[in-house]
Amino acid sequence: MEAKRVIFSPTHFCTVLILTLYFLVDSPSNADLSFDFYAASCPTAEFMVRNIVSSASSTDPTIPGKLLRLLFHDCFVEGCDASVLLQGNGTERSDPANTSLGGFSVIDSAKRVLEIFCPATVSCADIIALAARDAVEFAGGPAIRIPTGRKDGRVSSVTNVRPNIADTSFTTDDMIKLFSSKGLSQDDLVILSGVCIRNTDPKLLF
Repeated sequence: MEAKRVIFSPTHFCTVLILTLYFLVDSPSNADLSFDFYAASCPTAEFMVRNIVSSASSTDPTIPGKLLRLLFHDCFVEGCDASVLLQGNGTERSDPANTSLGGFSVIDSAKRVLEIFCPATVSCADIIALAARDAVEFAGGPAIRIPTGRKDGRVSSVTNVRPNIADTSFTTDDMIKLFSSKGLSQDDLVILSGVCIRNTDPKLLF
């Protein structure tokens, strides 16, 4: 039987753009990425993450959107280092901008499975990136490859969230400055605001 196709409201271009933004956001953890990073240490890592995302998406069609938003919030605050996963008072996750994030259970499930077969090998930062990549495909977008080898951040501070995540109080100039600080252009801002947000709840990304 053919797997159920998850319906996701934003356009395919929007989902691909969000993953493209991942590569544009400057992050020290991206220095040594490669497409075969786990080829020897955990060759089935991507397959295992994909299966977890597929299973979750088939029962909850909101999962792809949640995983993409989780990636966006992780990458825009101190780079794509999974620091958004850390819990506790004063962490990124405790900020109101992040309390509505979802998809954590999918990342947790993937991490548990990977720890069984490849202990202490696959970073949570890579799991988030791979899960979001798979979410694009399960939302009806194209299958793409992304490099792996990201390192997990050990510091997660709530004070880093507000300067890096846009909210309703941001002016146009504020948004331009924020995107510019991430190496993104005004065109990127216009596309995200006009294409993505027009097609879904504005809270999906920001």
